[in-house]
Amino acid sequence: MAHSLPQIAILGTGHMGGAILGGLQQTPDSWAGIRVTSASAATASSLAGPGVEAKSLEEDAQANRWAIEGADIIVLGVKPHYLLGLLEEVAPHAPASAVMVSIAAGITVAQMEAVWPGAVIRTMPNTPSQVRHGVTGLSVGSRVSPEQREAVVRVFETVGAVLPVEESSLNALSTFSGSGPAFVYFFIERFVEVAREHGFTPEEATTMVQGTFAGAMELLESSGKTPEELREAVTSPGGTTQAALGVYEAADLSAIIRQASAAAIARAEGMAKG
Repeated sequence: MAHSLPQIAILGTGHMGGAILGGLQQTPDSWAGIRVTSASAATASSLAGPGVEAKSLEEDAQANRWAIEGADIIVLGVKPHYLLGLLEEVAPHAPASAVMVSIAAGITVAQMEAVWPGAVIRTMPNTPSQVRHGVTGLSVGSRVSPEQREAVVRVFETVGAVLPVEESSLNALSTFSGSGPAFVYFFIERFVEVAREHGFTPEEATTMVQGTFAGAMELLESSGKTPEELREAVTSPGGTTQAALGVYEAADLSAIIRQASAAAIARAEGMAKG
């Protein structure tokens, strides 16, 4: 790194880029400085603060070039179809010692290394990073030093857990941790829907279902027990829970989850092929 503490640039501060910035702001003494860019002037104005400089592309077309001056870690916080274009834009102006970090699905390390001759790290954070309970998969390219890897891991640890994996596993990881929150919300939606069919008001159904999901996860984290142990504690032989679980088993829910996961992985692979 060019500094004892890394200088960080975040290009694009949507939901995920903004979440990362929020995490970094919790540990301001760990970074030499933070520069961020956004599309709109209003967003840039809201992001600037102690330890954070911000510019918008709306007001300065060269904002990205400004942000990467002296940067050690450059987070490319844009959607997949913009990522390689952004990388091509900043590559001629970025410090040779910088590591480029992608948070976009489907764009491979090889694709980025074909544009940027330096270090590349591909990550897959998930939306709970916005409340610092995220899970981020991380795969390093062929030119990444141990120091660069460690620094990028520290960045993402500010928003949750980090799982270093081989890139070949990243699409599968993104299916469970990246897409996983959507599946949880999908099940919550369905339970609320069915609860309303049984006469509960929308407010009652929401309180009952969301409270149950949140409480179950809190119990899982705090009890030290496995999901299987906690499930068995609720499931009395011949009782109501066992009757409901029997329906799930008859529908072969495990097979449905495997099929859904395979579809998500296939889509991610298709995105990588363009």
